[in-house]
Amino acid sequence: MESLSLPILNPLLLSGSNLYRKPSSRKTSSLNFSIGRTSISTRVGVVKMQAVDEDIDVKQMRDMAAAKKRWDGLLREGRVKLLTPREAGYAIQLSNKPLLDVRPSSERNKAWVKGSTWIPIFENDDNLDAGTLSKKVTSFAMGGWWSGAPTLSFNKLFLSKVEEKFPKDAELIVACQKGLRSLAACELLYNAGYQNIFWVQGGLESAQEEDLVIQGSQPLKLAGIGGFSEFLGWTDQQRAQAAKEGWGYRLVYSARLLGVVLAADALFVGAQQLGPYIQRLRGH
Repeated sequence: MESLSLPILNPLLLSGSNLYRKPSSRKTSSLNFSIGRTSISTRVGVVKMQAVDEDIDVKQMRDMAAAKKRWDGLLREGRVKLLTPREAGYAIQLSNKPLLDVRPSSERNKAWVKGSTWIPIFENDDNLDAGTLSKKVTSFAMGGWWSGAPTLSFNKLFLSKVEEKFPKDAELIVACQKGLRSLAACELLYNAGYQNIFWVQGGLESAQEEDLVIQGSQPLKLAGIGGFSEFLGWTDQQRAQAAKEGWGYRLVYSARLLGVVLAADALFVGAQQLGPYIQRLRGH
């Protein structure tokens, strides 16, 4: 049985938009030798840092490609069975099959399937050590402010928690928001000895309202969004929701956009007035 290298993978790669992020295209070519030794050594340091960054990107892409190949093999060989969200709903309601929700708490707390069991494979990393803070800053700067994607860490207790709840011969339906982290969970479970595993293709986000019995404060399709894009209503999921609910839904987010524009304008005007005021204070 093939060993699993899942904890090596960057959890950010398992969130839809970052799955096939291209390696950095920063230039690392010629050095400018006409600007003195100090500048040259600084530039060399920058080049080395960029080369390391690119190596990490390439390694993550290779890890993700290898994982995807293994997951495709699990599905192709029938070791993990595929279900659509509608089929999963039928299996839950008619056959009483358990649904294992492996999403992080940031998604689970917004909406969930009634009666599902929640054991996250990745969880929000709330540590405040230097390494975690560095990851949070990097994630925020690379688009987290817009998408709201949290910094995640592998849940080392995932398997033990599942084994406490379900015997190895249980028929488990495994789902996440978009269908990627649940594939990783299926591989872990299969390697641990679970033989009756069902994967929800496309994740819970692809379910229609009539497919599953949902609980929570938001529609299931909106559980995976966040950040400034959610605030402005500029996600694909919210556009689809707006098409259903009509102008009332759109007016809410149009008002928010107008508020952001007015706030930015007020800050700009305030900054212009603050400059001369500070100069006058210095003059006294």
